[in-house]
Amino acid sequence: MSENRETILSVRDLTVTFTTPDGPVEAVKGIDLDVRAGETLAVVGESGSGKSQTMMGIMGLLAKNGSATGSARYRGRELIGLDTKALNQVRGARVTMIFQEPMTSLDPLYTIGRQIAEPLVHHRGLSFRQARARALELLDLVGIPEPARRIDSYPHEMSGGQRQRVMIAMALANEPDLLIADEPTTALDVTIQAQILDLLRLLQQRFGMAIILITHDLGVVKHFADRVVVMRRGEVAEEGSAEDIFQRPKADYTKMLLAAEPSGHKQPVAASAPVILEGRGVTVDFSLARGFLLRKNNGMLRAVDHVDLTLRQGQTIGIVGESGSGKSTLGRALLRLIASDGAYRFEKQDISKFDRAAMRPLRKELQLVFQDPYGSLSPRQTVGEIITEGLLVHAPDIDRIERDRRAAEALREVHLDPAARNRYPHEFSGGQRQRIAIARAMILKPKVVILDEPTSALDRSVQSQVIALLRELQAAHDLSYVFISHDLAVVKAMADYVVVMKSGRIVEEGETEAIFHHPQEAYTKALIGAAFTH
Repeated sequence: MSENRETILSVRDLTVTFTTPDGPVEAVKGIDLDVRAGETLAVVGESGSGKSQTMMGIMGLLAKNGSATGSARYRGRELIGLDTKALNQVRGARVTMIFQEPMTSLDPLYTIGRQIAEPLVHHRGLSFRQARARALELLDLVGIPEPARRIDSYPHEMSGGQRQRVMIAMALANEPDLLIADEPTTALDVTIQAQILDLLRLLQQRFGMAIILITHDLGVVKHFADRVVVMRRGEVAEEGSAEDIFQRPKADYTKMLLAAEPSGHKQPVAASAPVILEGRGVTVDFSLARGFLLRKNNGMLRAVDHVDLTLRQGQTIGIVGESGSGKSTLGRALLRLIASDGAYRFEKQDISKFDRAAMRPLRKELQLVFQDPYGSLSPRQTVGEIITEGLLVHAPDIDRIERDRRAAEALREVHLDPAARNRYPHEFSGGQRQRIAIARAMILKPKVVILDEPTSALDRSVQSQVIALLRELQAAHDLSYVFISHDLAVVKAMADYVVVMKSGRIVEEGETEAIFHHPQEAYTKALIGAAFTH
């Protein structure tokens, strides 16, 4: 039993405070928790509950305007207030962390092989050659295909799921005593999630490693955690064994989290609804000039292979498939953001040959909400500056007072306090940041919005709120959405038409009800089976 195991991390009265223009904000309010050797402790709660900031405070990784007080003892050694040099003897070696947003955590200037090798050289004294060999083993361990070739890839050349696997490889490199996993399956499709969790469980058993699992996915918690701490508004609302939390929850908040699940159904648009965006024969090839993954097309990787897609006014097309299936690439091709072949129409206009300058006047009507809101929001700009940036390009005659008024209006429309426009992105939770990203798109009054994994980093209760918000905005402005996601439960609730992609091609498509209740292809059946038996 975990009660008999040695306590390796003991946290007492931990408080995390951020200094903001509107005054101090307490993100964590004097919490206690213990982690025992070899156990998995899950920390759950809505976005903004303080889950991630608790761990960042313990690890000394808070933003400059953040501070932590209280006590966090790793095997008796106090971590709070420890200088960077002393902290680095612990973190990265004995205590490691998988971050929620791998694209912002991986250095875009270095290959993934070098980034995995560096902690091995620094903490274990390996030569670069030895560290590279170990990096290859780790890439294979976390399921990166063709590791000998991908080891020299850069982060931007990998899918979101693959980048998350690289982060896991980096965290496991030194066989840590304690692994803090902040949403380790967020960027992964349902068929890969189980493999990653099985891998973590195997490594945990092999090395006796403790795991703190920060997640919004209660399905993962139920099957993976020994104990659960439920957080709300910076405090512990409830804690106990996983069995007690799921079978006998005491707090109303815990019961609400357990009951939360995307729901609802969007009626299909009429077949006579006007076509607003269309792609025919969409094909995207990426050059693999440095030699990794050389297979077909003489050093070219075909990411999207002759795809046809028609989006009608008021419609929501859900695009699903595993990481690397071409979903996000297709979305960017439809917006003419990347080089591609094919025929494109926006409303009644042929935009197939439009270059960047020709597309610029249309950008305000064709918007994209990114998968990673933190990476897409400049940390140096206030929320108000971020939201109104598009107005500087598309409505340059508007003065600062009018831009500020529109920013406040946009924030109200996504149900955020207009005063938030004076704060910075790092001061917000993942769910709040995604609302800011949506506000940035909506302030331009677009006709088409491509939503790339807009709820992937959000817990179920907040997902439901964002889905409701997107539906509300769609109804208010007669918007058309392309909704890209690996989360089939969200797609089922959000879309009226579903496209299933695999290896750059459409393997099945149809109205949502038909796809989910009568799938024809084995691949579609496997995706649905993995999603709804999780």
